[in-house]
Amino acid sequence: MTVPIEQLTEQIARGAQAMQIDLSTEQLAKLSDYLALFIKWNKAYNLTAIRDPQQMVPLHLLDSLVVNRYVQEASLIADIGTGPGLPGIVLAIMNPDKEFMLLDSNGKKTRFLFMAKTALGLDNVTIVNDRVEAYHPPKPFDMIVSRAFASLYDMTHWCQHLRAEHGCFMAMKGQYPDDEIVAIEGNFNVVESFKLDVPGVDGERHLLRIMPA
Repeated sequence: MTVPIEQLTEQIARGAQAMQIDLSTEQLAKLSDYLALFIKWNKAYNLTAIRDPQQMVPLHLLDSLVVNRYVQEASLIADIGTGPGLPGIVLAIMNPDKEFMLLDSNGKKTRFLFMAKTALGLDNVTIVNDRVEAYHPPKPFDMIVSRAFASLYDMTHWCQHLRAEHGCFMAMKGQYPDDEIVAIEGNFNVVESFKLDVPGVDGERHLLRIMPA
């Protein structure tokens, strides 16, 4: 289905307004350009199972944009299992003053990310094509974000070596993951939980802030 990019841009703007997120003209333009690249590459590379561009706006862009207010305390952020750049590319567009490392083991997705970084002029983004347990960063991260990457146990277990001493994990989840939280008790605590409201997304969304016990 072909949808004019102007219509999708307006959909992004309305969603951001509903979430009380102020977008500059440049931010909206870059989010729109990213979506256009995503739609184009998805036809050839199957970056996501969602094909309808009007569904990609809420389920991918707005779902990533909603966590922007919760990453403001960090300056060096890792997005683990980023896929096509969600939420990392969206957050990098919103925060040019912060540094982002986007990691994924899928080569076709990181090839898309390299292209998107160049096309959008995102100098604050580093792309890594590797498995998380094999990657050792030059500097540990203030915050490690994941969106549907793995269970909380796997996230905290595999990514522990990436976290700075003061750093936290921020896990994006659907329904509140009670069973996953039990599995990390004794080693990690959920210190904050935020229920997220994303326009156009019917299912539950939660963001969990996790620190060592």
